[in-house]
Amino acid sequence: MRRAVCPGSFDPVTNGHLDIIGRTAPLFDEVVVAVMVNKSKKGMFTLEERMEMLTDAAAPHPNVRVDSFDGLLVDYCRTNEVRAIVKGIRAVSDFDYELQMAQMNHALTGVETLFMPTAPEFSFIASSLVKEVATYGGDVAHLLPAPVHRRLLERIAERA
Repeated sequence: MRRAVCPGSFDPVTNGHLDIIGRTAPLFDEVVVAVMVNKSKKGMFTLEERMEMLTDAAAPHPNVRVDSFDGLLVDYCRTNEVRAIVKGIRAVSDFDYELQMAQMNHALTGVETLFMPTAPEFSFIASSLVKEVATYGGDVAHLLPAPVHRRLLERIAERA
């Protein structure tokens, strides 16, 4: 089975993430969207909330499943028989960082990393930027799936 993983924090999932997931889905038998557990970061959404939003957003792709991992991505890949990591690249700065990570991952386990450029209309979207703009009242509805946008606004109101 050709299996790939699309890792990230997805706090929250954006239309840019969904672009990469949707374009990866037809290329593999199974695509695992793996949500990182980073104990040193306090996200806006819990792991369970992020996984739920991703599951709903990825529902149009029957070969996509959502999972989580803690620790090294290559260990997750080894345990789950994943041979390829797919990473979205927005800009040269993303590539600089991701290339080093890809080379390290390959050296550790032989897992391959495939870089997919984001569609131009999503090239500026980052979850952190979306949260910041929304926190100050900016309209980010067009950058997120509608249910995610509603949850983001609710969470911002809760914290206010």
